[in-house]
Amino acid sequence: MLAIQRTIRRIHTSVDAPRLTRFSLGAPKKVDLEYVNGCRFSLSAEYLRIQSPAADGKIRSFGGEKVIFGRRHVGIMSAEPVGNYGVRIIFDDLHKTGIYSWDYFYYLGSNKFSLMRNYIKTLKKHGLSRDPAKRK
Repeated sequence: MLAIQRTIRRIHTSVDAPRLTRFSLGAPKKVDLEYVNGCRFSLSAEYLRIQSPAADGKIRSFGGEKVIFGRRHVGIMSAEPVGNYGVRIIFDDLHKTGIYSWDYFYYLGSNKFSLMRNYIKTLKKHGLSRDPAKRK
């Protein structure tokens, strides 16, 4: 199932996104991007974390469906360039294996509302929350 999700994500992000003209890290809470066609996106740390292109050990699996939860307050510590095609974002929950290409950022920005809506529906379906678990 994970291989299929990666393939679908690759197909969705392989569209010819316009050239990136500006990348700004608004640590700890957001990334701002601007593309040559005038599209501007402000993507929250939580949104980027839950849409990480990397496999993640801090997720729950429900019948093969991978769900990242409890990341409402996650922050971005830094972003490291990866070649000319993207960045590796280091989050304060120590997740650092996702490489976000400029095309993938465009996909995330263009589909932000539907992806976030689907994420919230998935959390509700499994009785999970965007908020981190309360410490005992």
